[in-house]
Amino acid sequence: MSNELVYLLLIFGLLVIPRALQRFKLPAPITCLLFGVGAMLAFGDRTHDPVIVLLSTLGISSLFLFAGLEVDLRALRKQLGPLLAHLVVRAASLVGVGWLAWRYLGLDWQAAALVALALLTPSTGFILDTLERLGLDEEERFWVTSKAIAGELMALAALFVVLQAGDMTQLGVSSLAMTAMIIGLPLLFVALGRWVVPHAPGSEFSLLVMVGMVAAFITYKLGVYYLVGAFVAGLVARMLRLRMPRLASDDNMHALRLFATFFVPFYFFHAGTEISRDALTWEALGLGVVLTLVLVPLRIGVVWLQRRLMFGEQRRSSLKVALALSPTLVFTLVLANILYVRFDLPAVLFGALILYTVLNTLLPSLVLRAPFDVDPIDAPPASHPEDRMREDAAARPPRPPVITG
Repeated sequence: MSNELVYLLLIFGLLVIPRALQRFKLPAPITCLLFGVGAMLAFGDRTHDPVIVLLSTLGISSLFLFAGLEVDLRALRKQLGPLLAHLVVRAASLVGVGWLAWRYLGLDWQAAALVALALLTPSTGFILDTLERLGLDEEERFWVTSKAIAGELMALAALFVVLQAGDMTQLGVSSLAMTAMIIGLPLLFVALGRWVVPHAPGSEFSLLVMVGMVAAFITYKLGVYYLVGAFVAGLVARMLRLRMPRLASDDNMHALRLFATFFVPFYFFHAGTEISRDALTWEALGLGVVLTLVLVPLRIGVVWLQRRLMFGEQRRSSLKVALALSPTLVFTLVLANILYVRFDLPAVLFGALILYTVLNTLLPSLVLRAPFDVDPIDAPPASHPEDRMREDAAARPPRPPVITG
């Protein structure tokens, strides 16, 4: 079979079949992940194809670029007090889980800290894309979005420090490089907006994606993976929205969302092929179930209790917010792979982390009213750009018929 036909079948399989299976409340990312595991078991190392690696990199980078664009710093500042309280609780949880991993799993402190981040960090990009399908009202969506974004900002900062902290010289160099990138990205965007965009109308989207990929590559070379740079690039573009409104416009966000939707399945497929055969054991299965039964109710209970005590919310509303924040899919997959490759994480723990994230990602689709969908089609009117575009299109008067004769 030719490579072209193999790629075509793979594209069809990853873009069509997972969507069809969502009718059974099986999240599309989980299906793609399972396809990757199946391909690894069937074909072994032949699944490590450079084309798939490239497509998966585009997927994870565009996903976090979109997540950065979704950050509204003004909205976060308005609720700074509650969010700071949430972050304090989250930091205490990370320290506690990290200490347990260090004390009882025999891991060094860096690996233990990464395990804590993998277990407790919600996957903001995917959570944002599920909100319109989970039956949450406007206030609940706001708090899920705010808590997820605030938690991700803290997790990305912690990830950067933890990965570099083994070598203080490297940490200093990387910190300087990161600072230079943060300072340079706005200048680069402004320069492109001044010298390129006026002569190439409509190029804002391609320039946004290009800068996001460059930033992702820089942080990958710094040793902190693609997602940090892509997220920072999206955040910088959002902060420049007043000066360069077309850069982070609703149209560009809609286009980037569709761009990410196409490439993200390849990331999950590739992540499945990276799972070791040694991780697929009964021991890993048992440990993953234990982690799920212990940590997921604990995480949900902590958020539920915060909402009840701080805002006096009804039990059901608090529970919906807590459930919507439960998926950890992307962070767990990324950090589990880093732990396995760079920190020699035991295969049993690697497999347990994978099962844990699969189960907690399934939870919202099973408990709340609609399946986990990375590109909702029939979502009710809400804050997503494509929803606003549908509203505008529906409000336009129909075009008069063309009379020919």
